[in-house]
Amino acid sequence: MVQKKLYIKTYGCQMNVYDSGRMADILKPLGYVLVDTPEGADLVILNTCHIREKAEEKVYSDLGRIRLHKDEKMLLAVAGCVGQAEGAEIMRRAPYVDIVLGPQTYHRLPEMIARAERSRDKRDGPGRGVLDVEFPVESKFDHLPQDHTNVGPSAFIAIQEGCDKFCTFCVVPYTRGAEYSRPAQAIYEEAARLVEQGVKDITLLGQNVNAYHGESPNGQEWGLGRLLEHLASLSGLERLRYMTSHPRDMDEELMVAHRDIPQVMPFLHLPVQSGSDRILEAMNRKHTRKHYLEIIKKLWDYRSDIALSSDFIVGFPGETEKDFEDTLSLVQEVKYAQAYSFKYSPRHGTPGALMDNQVPEEEKAERLARLQELLNAQQQAFNDACVGQTMAVLLDRKGKQDGQLLGKTPYLQSVYVEASPRLFGQCVGVKIEKAFSNSLTGTIVTVEEVLKGHTL
Repeated sequence: MVQKKLYIKTYGCQMNVYDSGRMADILKPLGYVLVDTPEGADLVILNTCHIREKAEEKVYSDLGRIRLHKDEKMLLAVAGCVGQAEGAEIMRRAPYVDIVLGPQTYHRLPEMIARAERSRDKRDGPGRGVLDVEFPVESKFDHLPQDHTNVGPSAFIAIQEGCDKFCTFCVVPYTRGAEYSRPAQAIYEEAARLVEQGVKDITLLGQNVNAYHGESPNGQEWGLGRLLEHLASLSGLERLRYMTSHPRDMDEELMVAHRDIPQVMPFLHLPVQSGSDRILEAMNRKHTRKHYLEIIKKLWDYRSDIALSSDFIVGFPGETEKDFEDTLSLVQEVKYAQAYSFKYSPRHGTPGALMDNQVPEEEKAERLARLQELLNAQQQAFNDACVGQTMAVLLDRKGKQDGQLLGKTPYLQSVYVEASPRLFGQCVGVKIEKAFSNSLTGTIVTVEEVLKGHTL
Protein backbone atom coordinates (compact mmCIF):
# COMPACT_ATOMS: atom_id res chain seq x y z
CA MET A 1 0.00 0.00 0.00
CA VAL A 2 1.25 3.45 -0.92
CA GLN A 3 1.96 5.49 2.20
CA LYS A 4 0.29 8.89 2.43
CA LYS A 5 1.06 11.75 4.79
CA LEU A 6 -1.65 13.05 7.13
CA TYR A 7 -1.39 16.28 9.12
CA ILE A 8 -4.06 17.15 11.70
CA LYS A 9 -4.18 20.41 13.62
CA THR A 10 -6.46 20.21 16.65
CA TYR A 11 -8.08 23.24 18.23
CA GLY A 12 -9.91 23.51 21.55
CA CYS A 13 -11.34 20.85 23.82
CA GLN A 14 -10.27 17.34 24.76
CA MET A 15 -13.20 15.98 22.76
CA ASN A 16 -11.51 17.39 19.67
CA VAL A 17 -8.26 15.70 20.69
CA TYR A 18 -10.17 12.42 20.89
CA ASP A 19 -11.87 13.07 17.54
CA SER A 20 -8.54 13.83 15.85
CA GLY A 21 -7.12 10.56 17.11
CA ARG A 22 -10.12 8.64 15.84
CA MET A 23 -9.86 10.31 12.42
CA ALA A 24 -6.26 9.12 12.24
CA ASP A 25 -7.45 5.61 13.18
CA ILE A 26 -10.09 5.69 10.42
CA LEU A 27 -7.57 6.76 7.80
CA LYS A 28 -4.77 4.36 8.78
CA PRO A 29 -6.16 1.46 6.68
CA LEU A 30 -6.05 3.81 3.66
CA GLY A 31 -2.30 4.20 4.13
CA TYR A 32 -2.29 7.56 5.92
CA VAL A 33 0.45 8.14 8.53
CA LEU A 34 0.63 11.17 10.80
CA VAL A 35 3.28 13.82 10.17
CA ASP A 36 4.23 16.89 12.19
CA THR A 37 3.91 19.60 9.55
CA PRO A 38 1.48 20.34 6.71
CA GLU A 39 4.25 20.78 4.13
CA GLY A 40 4.15 17.90 1.67
CA ALA A 41 1.10 16.28 3.29
CA ASP A 42 -1.42 14.42 1.15
CA LEU A 43 -4.26 15.35 3.51
CA VAL A 44 -4.44 18.25 5.94
CA ILE A 45 -7.31 18.38 8.46
CA LEU A 46 -8.04 21.38 10.66
CA ASN A 47 -10.17 20.01 13.49
CA THR A 48 -11.75 23.20 14.72
CA CYS A 49 -13.39 24.57 17.86
CA HIS A 50 -16.15 27.20 17.86
CA ILE A 51 -15.97 28.14 21.55
CA ARG A 52 -13.08 30.57 21.64
CA GLU A 53 -13.20 34.20 20.60
CA LYS A 54 -12.78 34.86 16.87
CA ALA A 55 -12.59 31.11 16.23
CA GLU A 56 -13.65 31.42 12.60
CA GLU A 57 -11.05 34.06 11.76
CA LYS A 58 -8.28 31.94 13.27
CA VAL A 59 -9.34 29.09 11.01
CA TYR A 60 -9.29 31.32 7.92
CA SER A 61 -5.87 32.61 8.94
CA ASP A 62 -4.52 29.06 9.20
CA LEU A 63 -6.16 28.13 5.91
CA GLY A 64 -4.39 31.02 4.23
CA ARG A 65 -1.02 29.84 5.52
CA ILE A 66 -1.61 26.24 4.49
CA ARG A 67 -2.76 27.34 1.04
CA LEU A 68 0.83 28.48 0.40
CA HIS A 69 1.90 24.82 0.67
CA LYS A 70 -1.08 23.31 -1.14
CA ASP A 71 -0.09 21.51 -4.31
CA GLU A 72 -2.09 19.41 -6.76
CA LYS A 73 -1.98 16.28 -4.60
CA MET A 74 -2.94 17.84 -1.25
CA LEU A 75 -6.50 17.59 0.02
CA LEU A 76 -7.47 20.23 2.57
CA ALA A 77 -10.29 19.57 5.04
CA VAL A 78 -11.97 21.62 7.76
CA ALA A 79 -13.57 19.45 10.45
CA GLY A 80 -15.17 20.09 13.81
CA CYS A 81 -17.51 22.72 15.16
CA VAL A 82 -16.50 25.62 12.90
CA GLY A 83 -16.99 23.30 9.95
CA GLN A 84 -20.43 22.40 11.28
CA ALA A 85 -21.48 26.01 11.90
CA GLU A 86 -19.81 27.73 8.93
CA GLY A 87 -19.61 25.00 6.29
CA ALA A 88 -21.16 26.84 3.33
CA GLU A 89 -19.36 30.06 4.23
CA ILE A 90 -16.01 28.25 4.34
CA MET A 91 -16.65 26.88 0.87
CA ARG A 92 -17.50 30.39 -0.32
CA ARG A 93 -14.59 32.23 1.31
CA ALA A 94 -11.98 29.49 0.77
CA PRO A 95 -12.93 27.59 -2.41
CA TYR A 96 -9.57 25.80 -2.32
CA VAL A 97 -10.85 23.77 0.68
CA ASP A 98 -11.71 20.28 -0.57
CA ILE A 99 -13.77 18.90 2.34
CA VAL A 100 -15.84 20.43 5.14
CA LEU A 101 -17.32 18.08 7.73
CA GLY A 102 -18.97 18.35 11.12
CA PRO A 103 -18.03 16.47 14.31
CA GLN A 104 -20.80 13.91 13.79
CA THR A 105 -19.71 12.77 10.33
CA TYR A 106 -15.99 12.05 10.49
CA HIS A 107 -16.68 8.30 10.36
CA ARG A 108 -17.53 8.97 6.69
CA LEU A 109 -14.10 10.47 5.94
CA PRO A 110 -12.96 7.71 3.55
CA GLU A 111 -16.05 8.28 1.40
CA MET A 112 -15.53 12.06 1.47
CA ILE A 113 -11.89 11.68 0.43
CA ALA A 114 -12.86 9.46 -2.49
CA ARG A 115 -15.48 11.98 -3.61
CA ALA A 116 -13.01 14.87 -3.28
CA GLU A 117 -10.37 13.02 -5.27
CA ARG A 118 -12.86 12.24 -8.05
CA SER A 119 -14.06 15.82 -8.27
CA ARG A 120 -10.71 17.57 -7.78
CA ASP A 121 -9.76 17.65 -11.43
CA LYS A 122 -13.24 18.78 -12.44
CA ARG A 123 -13.49 21.75 -10.09
CA ASP A 124 -13.82 25.01 -11.97
CA GLY A 125 -14.82 27.35 -9.14
CA PRO A 126 -16.12 27.62 -5.61
CA GLY A 127 -18.73 25.31 -4.21
CA ARG A 128 -17.42 22.09 -5.80
CA GLY A 129 -15.84 20.64 -2.67
CA VAL A 130 -17.40 18.00 -0.41
CA LEU A 131 -19.64 19.39 2.32
CA ASP A 132 -21.02 16.98 4.95
CA VAL A 133 -22.47 18.69 8.02
CA GLU A 134 -25.76 16.83 8.37
CA PHE A 135 -26.56 15.18 11.69
CA PRO A 136 -26.68 11.49 10.72
CA VAL A 137 -29.36 9.13 11.98
CA GLU A 138 -26.73 6.55 12.91
CA SER A 139 -24.16 7.14 15.67
CA LYS A 140 -20.64 7.72 14.43
CA PHE A 141 -19.38 5.55 17.32
CA ASP A 142 -20.95 2.50 15.66
CA HIS A 143 -18.67 2.95 12.64
CA LEU A 144 -15.29 3.76 14.20
CA PRO A 145 -12.38 1.26 14.13
CA GLN A 146 -12.21 -0.87 17.25
CA ASP A 147 -8.53 -0.28 17.91
CA HIS A 148 -6.78 2.98 18.75
CA THR A 149 -3.34 3.70 17.34
CA ASN A 150 -0.49 5.72 18.87
CA VAL A 151 -1.72 5.26 22.43
CA GLY A 152 0.38 5.89 25.52
CA PRO A 153 -0.21 5.34 29.24
CA SER A 154 -3.09 7.88 29.19
CA ALA A 155 -6.04 7.93 26.83
CA PHE A 156 -9.47 9.46 26.22
CA ILE A 157 -12.78 7.74 25.57
CA ALA A 158 -15.83 9.69 24.39
CA ILE A 159 -18.86 8.35 26.25
CA GLN A 160 -21.37 11.15 25.71
CA GLU A 161 -21.77 13.85 23.10
CA GLY A 162 -24.02 16.80 22.46
CA CYS A 163 -25.94 19.03 24.83
CA ASP A 164 -29.56 19.71 25.74
CA LYS A 165 -28.81 22.53 28.21
CA PHE A 166 -28.87 25.50 25.78
CA CYS A 167 -26.83 27.95 27.83
CA THR A 168 -27.34 31.31 26.14
CA PHE A 169 -23.61 31.81 25.45
CA CYS A 170 -22.88 28.41 23.93
CA VAL A 171 -22.94 26.98 20.40
CA VAL A 172 -22.45 23.32 21.38
CA PRO A 173 -26.14 22.29 21.08
CA TYR A 174 -26.09 23.65 17.53
CA THR A 175 -22.74 22.16 16.47
CA ARG A 176 -22.68 18.85 18.37
CA GLY A 177 -26.43 18.16 18.45
CA ALA A 178 -28.64 16.60 21.11
CA GLU A 179 -27.24 14.62 24.02
CA TYR A 180 -26.31 11.04 23.15
CA SER A 181 -24.86 8.42 25.52
CA ARG A 182 -23.01 5.37 24.26
CA PRO A 183 -23.96 1.91 25.55
CA ALA A 184 -21.96 0.94 28.62
CA GLN A 185 -20.71 -2.31 27.14
CA ALA A 186 -19.25 -0.56 24.08
CA ILE A 187 -17.38 1.83 26.39
CA TYR A 188 -16.16 -1.07 28.56
CA GLU A 189 -14.87 -2.96 25.52
CA GLU A 190 -13.05 0.12 24.21
CA ALA A 191 -11.49 0.66 27.63
CA ALA A 192 -10.46 -3.01 27.83
CA ARG A 193 -8.68 -2.77 24.47
CA LEU A 194 -6.85 0.35 25.62
CA VAL A 195 -5.76 -1.32 28.85
CA GLU A 196 -4.45 -4.27 26.83
CA GLN A 197 -2.33 -1.74 24.92
CA GLY A 198 -0.82 -0.44 28.15
CA VAL A 199 -3.17 2.41 29.02
CA LYS A 200 -3.46 3.00 32.78
CA ASP A 201 -5.22 6.38 32.96
CA ILE A 202 -8.52 6.91 31.09
CA THR A 203 -10.46 10.15 30.89
CA LEU A 204 -14.13 9.81 29.95
CA LEU A 205 -15.24 12.67 27.73
CA GLY A 206 -18.51 14.41 26.99
CA GLN A 207 -19.89 17.89 26.51
CA ASN A 208 -22.02 17.07 29.59
CA VAL A 209 -20.27 13.91 30.66
CA ASN A 210 -22.10 13.53 33.98
CA ALA A 211 -25.42 13.62 32.13
CA TYR A 212 -24.44 10.16 30.86
CA HIS A 213 -27.44 7.81 30.77
CA GLY A 214 -26.35 4.87 28.66
CA GLU A 215 -27.80 1.41 28.24
CA SER A 216 -26.28 -1.15 30.62
CA PRO A 217 -25.34 -4.71 29.58
CA ASN A 218 -28.65 -5.98 31.01
CA GLY A 219 -30.71 -3.34 29.22
CA GLN A 220 -31.20 -0.97 32.13
CA GLU A 221 -30.03 2.64 32.19
CA TRP A 222 -26.81 3.55 34.00
CA GLY A 223 -25.58 6.91 35.15
CA LEU A 224 -21.92 7.92 35.21
CA GLY A 225 -21.34 6.67 38.76
CA ARG A 226 -22.41 3.14 37.85
CA LEU A 227 -20.35 3.24 34.65
CA LEU A 228 -17.24 4.24 36.62
CA GLU A 229 -17.80 1.29 38.94
CA HIS A 230 -18.04 -1.06 35.96
CA LEU A 231 -14.87 0.29 34.35
CA ALA A 232 -12.96 0.11 37.63
CA SER A 233 -13.28 -3.70 37.48
CA LEU A 234 -10.77 -3.76 34.60
CA SER A 235 -7.51 -5.22 35.84
CA GLY A 236 -4.64 -2.86 35.06
CA LEU A 237 -6.73 0.31 34.88
CA GLU A 238 -5.31 2.50 37.64
CA ARG A 239 -6.94 5.90 37.10
CA LEU A 240 -10.33 7.16 35.96
CA ARG A 241 -11.30 10.76 35.26
CA TYR A 242 -14.18 12.49 33.51
CA MET A 243 -14.87 15.88 31.97
CA THR A 244 -16.68 18.20 31.38
CA SER A 245 -19.37 18.16 34.07
CA HIS A 246 -22.43 20.30 34.65
CA PRO A 247 -23.53 21.15 38.23
CA ARG A 248 -27.11 20.11 37.45
CA ASP A 249 -25.98 16.53 36.80
CA MET A 250 -23.82 15.91 39.89
CA ASP A 251 -26.01 13.25 41.46
CA GLU A 252 -25.47 11.34 44.71
CA GLU A 253 -24.34 8.15 42.99
CA LEU A 254 -21.54 10.01 41.21
CA MET A 255 -20.40 11.77 44.37
CA VAL A 256 -20.30 8.46 46.23
CA ALA A 257 -18.14 7.03 43.42
CA HIS A 258 -15.40 9.49 44.39
CA ARG A 259 -15.46 8.04 47.90
CA ASP A 260 -15.80 4.35 47.11
CA ILE A 261 -13.85 3.76 43.87
CA PRO A 262 -10.07 4.10 44.36
CA GLN A 263 -9.44 4.51 40.63
CA VAL A 264 -11.60 7.67 40.46
CA MET A 265 -9.18 10.54 40.87
CA PRO A 266 -9.80 13.26 43.50
CA PHE A 267 -9.95 16.03 40.92
CA LEU A 268 -13.09 17.42 39.32
CA HIS A 269 -13.63 19.98 36.58
CA LEU A 270 -16.98 21.57 37.45
CA PRO A 271 -17.67 24.75 35.45
CA VAL A 272 -19.68 27.45 37.22
CA GLN A 273 -19.19 30.35 34.70
CA SER A 274 -20.27 33.07 37.17
CA GLY A 275 -20.75 33.61 40.88
CA SER A 276 -23.76 35.87 40.36
CA ASP A 277 -27.26 34.36 40.47
CA ARG A 278 -28.52 37.12 38.21
CA ILE A 279 -25.94 36.30 35.54
CA LEU A 280 -26.39 32.55 35.98
CA GLU A 281 -30.09 33.02 35.23
CA ALA A 282 -29.30 35.12 32.16
CA MET A 283 -26.93 32.37 31.03
CA ASN A 284 -29.72 29.78 31.45
CA ARG A 285 -27.44 27.68 33.63
CA LYS A 286 -30.38 26.42 35.71
CA HIS A 287 -28.34 26.30 38.90
CA THR A 288 -27.65 28.91 41.55
CA ARG A 289 -24.52 29.92 43.40
CA LYS A 290 -25.90 28.24 46.52
CA HIS A 291 -26.58 24.98 44.68
CA TYR A 292 -23.06 24.96 43.26
CA LEU A 293 -21.47 25.50 46.67
CA GLU A 294 -23.69 22.83 48.23
CA ILE A 295 -22.45 20.32 45.66
CA ILE A 296 -18.84 21.12 46.52
CA LYS A 297 -19.48 20.83 50.26
CA LYS A 298 -21.11 17.44 49.76
CA LEU A 299 -18.19 16.27 47.61
CA TRP A 300 -15.76 17.30 50.33
CA ASP A 301 -17.89 15.46 52.89
CA TYR A 302 -17.49 12.29 50.83
CA ARG A 303 -13.82 12.83 50.05
CA SER A 304 -11.96 15.67 51.74
CA ASP A 305 -8.98 15.67 49.35
CA ILE A 306 -10.98 16.47 46.20
CA ALA A 307 -9.63 19.51 44.37
CA LEU A 308 -11.55 21.49 41.79
CA SER A 309 -11.10 23.32 38.54
CA SER A 310 -13.71 25.42 36.76
CA ASP A 311 -14.59 27.66 33.83
CA PHE A 312 -15.46 31.35 34.12
CA ILE A 313 -16.91 33.80 31.61
CA VAL A 314 -16.26 37.46 32.36
CA GLY A 315 -18.34 40.27 30.91
CA PHE A 316 -21.51 38.40 29.98
CA PRO A 317 -24.17 40.88 28.76
CA GLY A 318 -25.53 42.89 31.67
CA GLU A 319 -22.75 41.93 34.10
CA THR A 320 -22.23 44.71 36.63
CA GLU A 321 -19.30 45.30 38.94
CA LYS A 322 -21.38 43.75 41.74
CA ASP A 323 -22.00 40.64 39.63
CA PHE A 324 -18.29 40.36 38.96
CA GLU A 325 -17.47 40.79 42.64
CA ASP A 326 -19.84 37.88 43.33
CA THR A 327 -17.65 35.79 41.04
CA LEU A 328 -14.50 36.86 42.86
CA SER A 329 -16.04 36.00 46.24
CA LEU A 330 -17.05 32.53 44.99
CA VAL A 331 -13.49 31.90 43.80
CA GLN A 332 -12.17 33.00 47.17
CA GLU A 333 -14.57 30.63 48.93
CA VAL A 334 -13.82 27.54 46.80
CA LYS A 335 -10.07 27.99 46.24
CA TYR A 336 -9.51 26.29 42.89
CA ALA A 337 -6.51 24.15 42.00
CA GLN A 338 -6.86 25.16 38.33
CA ALA A 339 -9.30 27.22 36.29
CA TYR A 340 -9.99 28.54 32.80
CA SER A 341 -11.31 32.06 32.36
CA PHE A 342 -12.34 34.01 29.27
CA LYS A 343 -13.91 37.24 28.16
CA TYR A 344 -17.42 36.75 26.84
CA SER A 345 -17.52 36.84 23.05
CA PRO A 346 -20.84 36.64 21.16
CA ARG A 347 -21.31 33.44 19.20
CA HIS A 348 -23.44 33.77 16.09
CA GLY A 349 -26.81 32.07 16.48
CA THR A 350 -26.86 32.07 20.30
CA PRO A 351 -29.32 34.11 22.41
CA GLY A 352 -26.48 35.86 24.20
CA ALA A 353 -25.33 37.50 20.99
CA LEU A 354 -28.71 39.28 20.71
CA MET A 355 -28.85 40.54 24.29
CA ASP A 356 -28.74 44.21 25.20
CA ASN A 357 -26.21 45.64 27.64
CA GLN A 358 -23.13 44.14 26.03
CA VAL A 359 -20.17 44.91 28.29
CA PRO A 360 -17.45 47.12 26.74
CA GLU A 361 -14.27 45.28 25.81
CA GLU A 362 -12.08 47.38 28.09
CA GLU A 363 -14.25 46.46 31.09
CA LYS A 364 -14.10 42.79 30.15
CA ALA A 365 -10.31 42.95 29.88
CA GLU A 366 -9.91 44.71 33.22
CA ARG A 367 -12.17 42.23 35.02
CA LEU A 368 -10.52 39.24 33.38
CA ALA A 369 -7.10 40.46 34.54
CA ARG A 370 -8.34 40.73 38.13
CA LEU A 371 -9.95 37.30 38.04
CA GLN A 372 -6.91 35.64 36.51
CA GLU A 373 -4.63 37.22 39.08
CA LEU A 374 -6.69 35.57 41.83
CA LEU A 375 -6.98 32.22 40.02
CA ASN A 376 -3.25 32.13 39.26
CA ALA A 377 -2.45 32.84 42.90
CA GLN A 378 -4.71 29.97 43.97
CA GLN A 379 -3.11 27.58 41.50
CA GLN A 380 0.35 28.56 42.74
CA ALA A 381 -0.77 28.06 46.35
CA PHE A 382 -2.15 24.61 45.53
CA ASN A 383 1.11 23.64 43.86
CA ASP A 384 3.18 25.10 46.72
CA ALA A 385 1.24 22.96 49.20
CA CYS A 386 2.49 19.85 47.38
CA VAL A 387 6.15 20.59 48.13
CA GLY A 388 7.46 18.01 50.57
CA GLN A 389 4.73 15.50 49.79
CA THR A 390 5.33 12.18 48.08
CA MET A 391 2.76 11.90 45.32
CA ALA A 392 1.79 9.11 42.96
CA VAL A 393 2.87 10.18 39.47
CA LEU A 394 2.07 8.31 36.26
CA LEU A 395 5.02 8.84 33.91
CA ASP A 396 3.35 9.21 30.51
CA ARG A 397 5.52 11.58 28.44
CA LYS A 398 9.13 12.36 27.65
CA GLY A 399 10.50 15.47 29.29
CA LYS A 400 12.15 18.39 27.55
CA GLN A 401 15.64 17.28 28.54
CA ASP A 402 17.56 14.04 28.06
CA GLY A 403 17.02 11.60 30.89
CA GLN A 404 13.81 13.32 31.94
CA LEU A 405 10.27 11.99 32.06
CA LEU A 406 7.08 13.91 32.61
CA GLY A 407 4.11 12.59 34.52
CA LYS A 408 0.75 13.49 36.01
CA THR A 409 -0.37 13.56 39.61
CA PRO A 410 -3.96 12.61 40.44
CA TYR A 411 -4.67 16.36 40.21
CA LEU A 412 -3.38 16.56 36.61
CA GLN A 413 -0.31 18.53 37.64
CA SER A 414 2.68 17.99 35.38
CA VAL A 415 5.74 16.68 37.24
CA TYR A 416 9.26 16.61 35.78
CA VAL A 417 11.63 13.93 37.12
CA GLU A 418 14.99 12.45 36.24
CA ALA A 419 14.11 8.87 35.37
CA SER A 420 15.18 5.85 33.39
CA PRO A 421 13.20 5.24 30.18
CA ARG A 422 12.20 1.82 31.59
CA LEU A 423 9.92 3.64 34.04
CA PHE A 424 7.83 5.11 31.22
CA GLY A 425 4.21 4.10 31.73
CA GLN A 426 4.66 3.27 35.41
CA CYS A 427 3.14 4.94 38.44
CA VAL A 428 5.90 5.96 40.83
CA GLY A 429 6.21 7.79 44.12
CA VAL A 430 7.74 11.23 43.63
CA LYS A 431 8.81 13.54 46.44
CA ILE A 432 7.88 17.02 45.26
CA GLU A 433 10.75 19.47 45.63
CA LYS A 434 9.75 22.58 43.70
CA ALA A 435 6.46 24.12 42.60
CA PHE A 436 5.92 26.45 39.67
CA SER A 437 2.76 28.01 38.27
CA ASN A 438 2.07 25.17 35.82
CA SER A 439 4.28 22.30 36.91
CA LEU A 440 6.19 20.55 39.69
CA THR A 441 9.61 18.91 39.94
CA GLY A 442 10.66 16.08 42.21
CA THR A 443 12.69 12.97 42.82
CA ILE A 444 11.50 9.38 42.51
CA VAL A 445 11.51 7.67 45.90
CA THR A 446 9.22 4.68 45.28
CA VAL A 447 8.78 2.47 42.23
CA GLU A 448 5.71 0.22 42.16
CA GLU A 449 3.41 -0.98 39.44
CA VAL A 450 0.40 0.48 41.19
CA LEU A 451 0.17 3.19 43.83
CA LYS A 452 -3.27 3.80 45.26
CA GLY A 453 -4.34 7.21 46.48
CA HIS A 454 -2.73 10.54 45.82
CA THR A 455 0.03 10.45 48.44
CA LEU A 456 2.11 7.67 49.98
